[in-house]
Amino acid sequence: MIKIFFGGFPLDSTEIELVQLISQYAEVNTIKIVRDKRTKMCKGYAFLELKNEKGADSLMDELDGSIYKAES
Repeated sequence: MIKIFFGGFPLDSTEIELVQLISQYAEVNTIKIVRDKRTKMCKGYAFLELKNEKGADSLMDELDGSIYKAES
């Protein structure tokens, strides 16, 4: 299992949307979107646990620098 930081996504993104995006490249074990403790608003980054390093490498190769827009 490998842990990575995943950031820069829209603040209205949900865990399900991010897992759907990421699972195209890597198997996600867990995801934790970081939220403000008081407002519960997303801070635009998350921590992921992925099944293996190969998937993490694939994810970073494919999504690094790309633009993602959450579904409305």
